[in-house]
Amino acid sequence: MRDSFVAQLLEMAEQDDRLILLTGDLGFGIFDEFTKRFPKQFLNVGVSEQNMIGVATGLALEGWTVFSYSIGNFGMLRCLEQIRNDAAYHDVNVTVVTSGGGFTYGGLGMSHHATEDISILRALPGVTVVVPCDAYESRHATRELASLSGVGYLRIEKNTPLSTEMTGGEFNVGKARRIREGKDVSLICTGGITNEAMLAADQLEKVGYSVRVVSMHTVKPIDSDEVRDCLENTGGIVTIEENNIVGGLGGAVAEVIAEVGSNGFFKRMGMHDVYSSVVGSQEYLREYYKMDAPAIYKTALGLIQRND
Repeated sequence: MRDSFVAQLLEMAEQDDRLILLTGDLGFGIFDEFTKRFPKQFLNVGVSEQNMIGVATGLALEGWTVFSYSIGNFGMLRCLEQIRNDAAYHDVNVTVVTSGGGFTYGGLGMSHHATEDISILRALPGVTVVVPCDAYESRHATRELASLSGVGYLRIEKNTPLSTEMTGGEFNVGKARRIREGKDVSLICTGGITNEAMLAADQLEKVGYSVRVVSMHTVKPIDSDEVRDCLENTGGIVTIEENNIVGGLGGAVAEVIAEVGSNGFFKRMGMHDVYSSVVGSQEYLREYYKMDAPAIYKTALGLIQRND
């Protein structure tokens, strides 16, 4: 995801000399080509993320298309007040990019585990929250967020084995991508953990069940039509996210369900309102917090059988 974001940024900078990238003293190596080709469109503000958002807002008010970059919580939690009061309140074209969503930096402990950001930024008026599941979505999200007015939040991960370019249709911010068709259950996911849902879907199909997998890459604004379709045309919904289930993707889907009503089942999977105090790889933490493919399979299977 990170490499596709940088590749798309390079392409856009070549076409638009008013596009600028800000970094909080991070990204060295991956930005080498960008800094070499577009030195006047790159600014390292140092270890000063709060100031970075202030600078980004000022540049955007002067007509620049701005991307700010940092890892996980550094580019978001550390400067939440500036995102809210400076960028979002003034409705400027700033895309806040954080690399290392969820448990990407699992071995560095809870300070580097980004598991509340989706929930928090969903609550800020006018902020578009996009969490791509793979390189294809990351690339297209980068391009679209640059063209949208207001603040965008792009949460990416380093790598994911998933590739949905040929399976989910075109990418549009605010419109979910159905990357697998099915009728017994809908697995609605956001981010790289979508790969775990695809693995779980494989296992469910082996025991005779048909599974719809939806990449809800845009958590805000949520695609209410796709949620409604899942309710009407499948047995029920399971949401999966590498984030707190309170206020995140599961919360957003629950809000839609509460408004439209449903006779089907519904279950949220993710962090259960706890801090991720355990240290380990992303794969280990997904297993530990019961959001990996076996956990998804077990949860969905139980709901399907209960509904039969």
